[in-house]
Amino acid sequence: MRLTATYKTFFESEKAGGILLVFATILSLSLANSSIQTEYIQFWATNIGHHSITHWINDGLMTIFFLLIGLELEREIYQGELSSIKNATLPIFGALGGMLIPAGLFLLLNFGTATQNGAGIPMATDIAFAVGILSLLGSRVPSSLKIFLTALAVMDDLGAIIVIAVFYTKTLSFLNLGIALSIWGVLFVLNRMKIHNLIPYLIGGVAMWYFMLNSGVHATITGVLLAFVIPFGNGGKKTSSYRLQHFLNQPVAFIILPLFAIANTCIAINSNWEEGVVHTNSLGIILGLVLGKPLGIFLFSFLGVSLGFCTLPKDLKWKTIIGAGMLGGIGFTMSIFITLLAFKSPEDIAISKIAILLASFIAGTLGFLALKFTLKSHTKKHKKGV
Repeated sequence: MRLTATYKTFFESEKAGGILLVFATILSLSLANSSIQTEYIQFWATNIGHHSITHWINDGLMTIFFLLIGLELEREIYQGELSSIKNATLPIFGALGGMLIPAGLFLLLNFGTATQNGAGIPMATDIAFAVGILSLLGSRVPSSLKIFLTALAVMDDLGAIIVIAVFYTKTLSFLNLGIALSIWGVLFVLNRMKIHNLIPYLIGGVAMWYFMLNSGVHATITGVLLAFVIPFGNGGKKTSSYRLQHFLNQPVAFIILPLFAIANTCIAINSNWEEGVVHTNSLGIILGLVLGKPLGIFLFSFLGVSLGFCTLPKDLKWKTIIGAGMLGGIGFTMSIFITLLAFKSPEDIAISKIAILLASFIAGTLGFLALKFTLKSHTKKHKKGV
């Protein structure tokens, strides 16, 4: 199975970005628990224009991240693996199971409690981390597995965006929402008129972001909406969509996501942090990401193939899908993002972040080991002609 040049660029940036995220997280946690703890944490809480630096990163810069996700999703739908119904349905089924089962396990422990609103936390997959870990396995990874995991994570993120829009919108200003959607409508008309200059789309996108921010719906939704009105054309290198996606790949991977990681992992870990891990909220997150993710991805993928809705690529085995499902349990970016929307209590947020970091580390380690053994075993059998 061939990989397009655009996909290779995206994959390579995510690979390096995932490794950078690991270092950014370790650095931030170290500084937050060092002699400059107070100054470091207060820095990210500094207000600029009535909003903290962290808030500007989460609601502003992360919109650009979602714009990139939207552009990649659009490309996959028009030209990539998602353009074929048979190919698209496998990651769609996997993503659906990877959202429903973890949320169900979380609610099993937290339904009716003050933390039940966190059910969306273990539903997410961090593309950068998941692809970064997968890349450590080198050339032994078949292209179909790279595409399955990336498509799964993209669909997962789309599901998370829908969850954010539906379940984490507290108050709604119909006026601001209406203006934001009206701007989107104007941009859609420009698209249909085949206006390919990016400037009106980017200016309109900023205006749409402002009104969406004040509507009550999370402003990052703007990124995905904007992506689907950027002219795609034939998808070639001269098209607006390609040029914007190519331009955003590295800034997102090497600036925006590391900044998000640093700003949101400046967690002061207390000496009694273990007590928070056994809280039903933490257990729900850990159980959802470590167990629920691979279980849901495998079961729903198997169900889809068994019912004839999709096919399993010839170079993949079901045990490989389980390994990929384990990597899907690396929630990190999106899980932390949803945590900030789900909870207001600093204590609940801190406990959830620690649980996410712990669960993502466990899931990433298990996924790496499982795939290393599986792919190594598969390669040996292949060499013997099996």
